Amino acid sequence: MTESRFVYVTFIRTTPDKLWSALTTPEFMRKYWFNVGFDTDWKVGSPWKMAFPDGRVTDQGEILEFDPPKRLVFKWQNEFMPELKAEGWSQCVMDIEPVGDVVKLTVTHTIERENSKLIVAVSGGWPKILSNLKSLLETGEVVLKDKP
Repeated sequence: MTESRFVYVTFIRTTPDKLWSALTTPEFMRKYWFNVGFDTDWKVGSPWKMAFPDGRVTDQGEILEFDPPKRLVFKWQNEFMPELKAEGWSQCVMDIEPVGDVVKLTVTHTIERENSKLIVAVSGGWPKILSNLKSLLETGEVVLKDKP
């Protein structure tokens, strides 16, 4: 079977520990995820979910790897768009690597499906979310207030 993949790499002026905290602290995540809430206990095998402020679940899955402050892997399924949910489970990997006095963050989102609509959707979403994350860590402010 053919895979669809989206990879995004950014370099952030921060430390691996601060980036890890930003990726795993729900209150902080809400700031760069356009007010979407994240709920999990951050243990391998545990469920996770994201929800809009009105409680509708956007995405959900399972924590597959949790290796602070290096690697985070999620089993992932979209819940609010039927055509994306129908594609089934995907995987999102976040790798953190120190590079001099900055940190390289690589987000790789894959699904075992050719021409995936989910991957097309996340390829538009991840750059906005990660731009907000980078800006928030470096300046204290997000660059995008509302998800366009």
